Amino acid sequence: MNENRNMVLAIVLSALVLLGWSMLSDRFMPPTATPQTQKVEDGKVEPIAQPQAGPVERTPAKMRAREQVLAEGQRVRIRTPSLEGSLNLTGARIDDLVLLKERQSIGRDSPPVRLLSPGGAPGAYFASFGWTGQGVEVPGPDAQWKASAPLLQPGKPVTLSWANSTGQTFQMIVSVDENYLFTVRQRVENRGSGPVAVRPYGLINRAQKSQDDDYWTVHVGPMAYLNGAADYGIDWDSIEGGKTERFDSRGGWLGFTDKYWMTALAPAGNPQMAASFTGTPNGGFQADYAEAPRIVPAGGVVETDTRLFAGAKVKALLDTYEEAGIPMLSKAIDWGWFEWFMRPLFDVLDWLFDRTGNFGVAIICLTIIVRLIMFPIAQKQFKSFAAMRKVQPKLKALQAKFKDDKPKLQQEMLKLYKDEKINPAAGCLPILLQIPIFYALYKVLMVSVEMRHQPFMLWIKDLSAPDPLTPLNLFGLLNFTPPAFLLIGILPILLGITMWLQFKLNPQQMDPTQQAIFSWMPWVMMVILAPFAAGLVLYWVTSNVLTIAQQWWLYRRFGLHLSDTHPVAT
Repeated sequence: MNENRNMVLAIVLSALVLLGWSMLSDRFMPPTATPQTQKVEDGKVEPIAQPQAGPVERTPAKMRAREQVLAEGQRVRIRTPSLEGSLNLTGARIDDLVLLKERQSIGRDSPPVRLLSPGGAPGAYFASFGWTGQGVEVPGPDAQWKASAPLLQPGKPVTLSWANSTGQTFQMIVSVDENYLFTVRQRVENRGSGPVAVRPYGLINRAQKSQDDDYWTVHVGPMAYLNGAADYGIDWDSIEGGKTERFDSRGGWLGFTDKYWMTALAPAGNPQMAASFTGTPNGGFQADYAEAPRIVPAGGVVETDTRLFAGAKVKALLDTYEEAGIPMLSKAIDWGWFEWFMRPLFDVLDWLFDRTGNFGVAIICLTIIVRLIMFPIAQKQFKSFAAMRKVQPKLKALQAKFKDDKPKLQQEMLKLYKDEKINPAAGCLPILLQIPIFYALYKVLMVSVEMRHQPFMLWIKDLSAPDPLTPLNLFGLLNFTPPAFLLIGILPILLGITMWLQFKLNPQQMDPTQQAIFSWMPWVMMVILAPFAAGLVLYWVTSNVLTIAQQWWLYRRFGLHLSDTHPVAT
């Protein structure tokens, strides 16, 4: 019996470590071969070394206001139902982009989230495409491109053109869908007298790290899906200070991920490519790729397509883009260890939200579904609890009779359990089953942009943020904000109360240490879970209420009352 209780206690403590450590540590202990290209000389193709896939972009040393930079030079406007911004004709950079469907805060007048920003402005972050070559003049980062139209929008692509003095014309045909996907067709037409070799590349450059922290539970920073596997092992430190990580891959994608947003380059057709992540000389970061060199004969044309994802990591969209040919783009969401379980859990939650229109209600419905699935197991647990409460007088008598003979006491207790058909370990399985469900929901709330800024009701305006209402400042009447570790909201308080009531319905322990642990655990959990997402606490509170209701109903069937709290011998 004692071993069984210790097992339950170990499981609960393991859950606390699993779910609480990253939050506590972040709050109190803040937290391949060299690519080759080719040259053509007198019709002969020869390899030459190149240090990285694409050229390393340098941000100007003199910083200016974003509005000032955007007003310089010519631009093509970008306008879709999801995006707004512009494309810089100097260097053909997509460097000005805001996400119209995402707001910086829950404030009514909050501006949209800015994803990309031009070089020379604070937070520079942009995507660029081009060619390298030998013996042929290619457009550089300062090249002035001509545009076929002043506006890029869904269904109306824009062609950018640049020509050199030896007969080669370079084009980028840029299109965008209604969401977050650009397609760039890089085209080279050779009207010169001989063949030329060019190597198409794409790059994403950002001047600084993400404002989102990179946790062990949520990956932020360089991100790639290459050689058939997602790589979460590369972080800012891996490439900071001029360091480089290189890869050779058949297709895939690479870029930078924030907690909710991402930019990623994905060459179409799964070509052989050399990819790299590099720390730039000015302290920034770059992700780039280069395809194999292409020979463009005199009078010939060469084309290659690349997709650029630049937007919010909405799972349904990522799945759609996977079906359109971008391999495993949904891996950009750091599902973690329980991916096999998190994906279907998220799909159920998203389906419930689509039906109810409220993510808080969807979480409550999900909790009910989980409890219904676990109902037979929970019934066995509660029947065991009820039977234990009935035999407690007999257990107490055995304890008094064999208080000086522990082995005999254990033997008689096991015999009593067998005669009464009681399984003392029946309470372990529901706890074991709850851990992956609870952790999966925790991760869903942490990484899903669909949950970001979703309201519930009354004072809960964001289910992905902690409960903001606390009695420590009289629910906002006093003009001060308590320290983070004391910011205990209404939902965490309800969690503590419902957990205390649930423990009161369970058989009481005789061991003083166990009694103390179970007496304090509800209030410890209340404090630990206070800084977690309100949606997660809502799930636990709802689960506790349903558990209490199920226990109360079953105890009434057994003729037990809440006052029947005889201690269990150990």
